[in-house]
Amino acid sequence: MINWIWICMAAIGIIYAMFSGNMEAVNEAIFESAAQAVTLAIGLISILVFWLGMMRIAEEAGILRGLAKLFRPIISKIFPEIPKDHPALGYILSNLTANMFGLGNAATPLGIKAMEEMKKLHNNSDTASRSMITFLILNTTGLTLIPTTVIGIRMQYESASPTEIVGVTLLVTGIGTIAGLAIDRLFYYKSTWRKS
Repeated sequence: MINWIWICMAAIGIIYAMFSGNMEAVNEAIFESAAQAVTLAIGLISILVFWLGMMRIAEEAGILRGLAKLFRPIISKIFPEIPKDHPALGYILSNLTANMFGLGNAATPLGIKAMEEMKKLHNNSDTASRSMITFLILNTTGLTLIPTTVIGIRMQYESASPTEIVGVTLLVTGIGTIAGLAIDRLFYYKSTWRKS
């Protein structure tokens, strides 16, 4: 559906440009924005490679395992349906850690693996389990300690202070995560009360 919306918007813009005599400006904007997209992507790749390398070093050094042990009691309370030694918890912790460092692209494969493991726990049902919904909420609200991708974009566009958004990002994502979990629990307990 969204693809059709974008196609329609692009087509309407091009048709309007043809009739208003601005086709040259549209062509210029297309080529200019394509060049900017390539430059931005290359800049972001270097930042992602750096942080993925840091994550790999942290994994080899046992820091991620330490973080997993530290946060396991909290995660076990948030996901009570998942057994404490199940691989899904490891994937969930790795995904959330990557998201905390603003590595959304690196977190995606871990999130997919976590969902696959939770689906197995839910007898491969096509209906989302409580844990899957909670995990989706945590990913959507995305508590972020260091927004590396946004900092990278700000650096690409020569911001005077690219890291000044760290505090605000932490505050906003923290509030979003707490609100998301509260709403998740509210709807879960509401549905439980209706059944009983």
